[in-house]
Amino acid sequence: MKIDGACHCGRITFRAEIDPTTVKICHCADCQTFSGSAFRLSVTAAESSFDLLSGEPRTYVKTGESGKKRAQGFCGDCGTAIYSTDAEEAAGEDAAGDGPKRYTLRVGNIRQKAALRPSSQIWYRSAMAWLADLPSIRRVERQ
Repeated sequence: MKIDGACHCGRITFRAEIDPTTVKICHCADCQTFSGSAFRLSVTAAESSFDLLSGEPRTYVKTGESGKKRAQGFCGDCGTAIYSTDAEEAAGEDAAGDGPKRYTLRVGNIRQKAALRPSSQIWYRSAMAWLADLPSIRRVERQ
């Protein structure tokens, strides 16, 4: 599926080809912190199918529980998270044995996000218990 998106201020724009069946929800503590929410929704794209059309993301390198370093690409103006990728690959270092470079794109800034239904949840041990209550929580259509 061909997708395109942008950060909140529009400085960074991108396009990619993704497999919509690989959309996942991550409940890890890092994703909760980075998103400022209970989870983060993402989908992967091969380096060969990901194109930055405008802007240059800033990066922040974080170390996960596994010890693996991940570069977090975001807009330096509005702060919108765009992607993560292997930190060594982002720095141009050899990542022998890790396979082809992939970008984990943040679904919230993909224009076609309504068509991207999650197929799996990871780090579920960190999921907020109240997520199961969402259907029963009061809804307001607009504010």
